[in-house]
Amino acid sequence: MLERVRLGAQALLMLLVVAFAANLPRTLALPLFTEQFLMAALGLVLLLVFLCFPLRGERPSAFDIACGTASLAACWYVAARYPSLVTELVFRPLDGIIVATVIVLAVLEATRRTIGTVMVLLLLALSAYALFGWMLPGDFATRPVQLSRLVVYLGIDTNALLGVTLAIALTVVVPFVLFGQILDRAGGGAFFTDLSVALLGRARGGPAKIAVAGSALFGTVSGSAVANVVSTGMITIRMMIRGGVRPKTAAAVEAVASTGGQLVPPVMGAAAFLMAEYLQVPYGEVVVSAVIPAFLFYAGLFILVDLKAGRDRLSGIEDGPARRARDVLAAGWIYLLPFVLLFVGLIRFNMPAEYAALLASALLLALAMSVPAGDGRRMGPAQALEAVLSAGRAVLDLVVIAAAAGLLIGVLNLTGLAFGLTNLLLSAAGNSLPALLMMSALIALILGMGVPTVGVYVITATLVAPALVQAGLLPMQAHLFVLYFGMLSMITPPVALAAFAAANIARTDAWETGIEAIKVGWTVFLIPFLFAASPALLMFGSAWDVLLALGTTLGGIWLGSAGFVGFLLRPLRRGERALALAAAALLLLPHQAVPMGVLWNASGVALGALLVLLQARARAA
Repeated sequence: MLERVRLGAQALLMLLVVAFAANLPRTLALPLFTEQFLMAALGLVLLLVFLCFPLRGERPSAFDIACGTASLAACWYVAARYPSLVTELVFRPLDGIIVATVIVLAVLEATRRTIGTVMVLLLLALSAYALFGWMLPGDFATRPVQLSRLVVYLGIDTNALLGVTLAIALTVVVPFVLFGQILDRAGGGAFFTDLSVALLGRARGGPAKIAVAGSALFGTVSGSAVANVVSTGMITIRMMIRGGVRPKTAAAVEAVASTGGQLVPPVMGAAAFLMAEYLQVPYGEVVVSAVIPAFLFYAGLFILVDLKAGRDRLSGIEDGPARRARDVLAAGWIYLLPFVLLFVGLIRFNMPAEYAALLASALLLALAMSVPAGDGRRMGPAQALEAVLSAGRAVLDLVVIAAAAGLLIGVLNLTGLAFGLTNLLLSAAGNSLPALLMMSALIALILGMGVPTVGVYVITATLVAPALVQAGLLPMQAHLFVLYFGMLSMITPPVALAAFAAANIARTDAWETGIEAIKVGWTVFLIPFLFAASPALLMFGSAWDVLLALGTTLGGIWLGSAGFVGFLLRPLRRGERALALAAAALLLLPHQAVPMGVLWNASGVALGALLVLLQARARAA
């Protein structure tokens, strides 16, 4: 019985989301508020959380069922009465207080069950500040807030729970999760892995390069670092170890590669959709700005594993028949057409992101059910239904995070804390942009130890990004900077979730894997500072500025990695390593940010060319 309820709730949730994302209520002239849809969908999500994440054991108890039922009833009561209830909230009616209390408590408990206690403790601390902050001295004091007003504001107001964060999660992100689930069930994950093997398997260090490429491709739809690790890492980590890579290094490479999936268009995790809303720009503009940072992320990792393979004399995959890339593409072309439709819809026709995702999902379903895949099988109706239902289960933690983030924004709005902290950050940094960037990066990394990337982005976009904008960054630079470092918390100890998941697969020490991930991914910690100093890396500026910034950054990453690894065309001697690092430092100086930047970059090119010439002569001798 409970299984039928769960499947029914998942199906109804996806039906609601698809109908609203396709703008069906307006097409049918149904007088529905967006908030009514949000509450109806949130009620189903909370019910599913209490059924799928029991308090104890694997089966939900009577207490779990009661909590889920009460949550569903409270949310649907608000959804049904919202048009009249919203006009009464200023008077704080008893029924509004009761249902708001149930909803807020349910979201807090659902947050604890899905993503842990850190976010809950943060929300409780801020709520206590809202209630008792009026007793604090000086600038820390807040206006008195009654408990009933706080609960009603958080639970029902459009500036809190029912705000933009939950709306973006349910109307925009969920359709992309649906697309990802259909792609995975149709065999897209295996196709990306096969394509990576065909393209890179025979190259030196082939298994590590397959991990980088496969995780980048899979990350375009997963948007989750840990999901990426457990999906592609089960194959690539063991493949790297068999190829001679040390277990902790294999786990670190996969962890870093999987983490970057949250930066790869078109999905970029849920945070990118929120960024578009916060910045009031089309989502396609966020995608365009994120292309070069995402490319540099994977180019830096690819270069490093290539140089390591050359130094350690690691070969490619030698066993098994070779498969050509064009054969893989010919067998799996159906997985590429939906991406073409998605990008064309987003960039060329400026479609709403959710509508483009639904069209891509529909095309993928039609192709998967009518055209045989590489193994000769088609997706049947039962598999298609299973993919849709699995999306209803996969979005639970994401929607709960968005709901918790809405509560967080509500508290910050009510207390005015966001404005105060912005001024405090600027004052602490002494109006120095480099110092402020370092502080912002540290804040994002610390928050990311216990809060998922979406939650980190919401907090830092509210508290930190405004200070960066006031210090002189473009809004896109500021928001991508905090998103980037919130994402990198996944590989930064002591709580590096992606690194720890990869370490578990490799059966190696989690802490050592986290440290190795920082070494392997040294360039990814540098890239945000580079695009903060050089807007050209986010496609702001002339074509010359963009190409020059991209070329010098790539050259700097290549030579810097060579200096750290000790290998370029052949092993580097001590003096050559120093020369490589000096050339890298000159190339990585953003020409837009330093006086005579182009001349410094040209000096780096000259030093790098000299090093390559020395290496080439030594190898030929």
